[in-house]
Amino acid sequence: MPDAPDALHQRYLNALNTYQDHRGACTTCTNANRCRDGARLWNAFTRSQDAYLARQRSPRNTP
Repeated sequence: MPDAPDALHQRYLNALNTYQDHRGACTTCTNANRCRDGARLWNAFTRSQDAYLARQRSPRNTP
């Protein structure tokens, strides 16, 4: 039976997709500078990514 989807991983990917959608439509955001909404979305993505990667690196997840 396949594993259930990982909620933290899904949140991380959803945050990335949300930021990418915004970035594709926003004429203000660049890779170096973000508008207020872009900065908020980018920060949500990086927090989710950091949490996911920290959990992946934790001793609990090593074989």
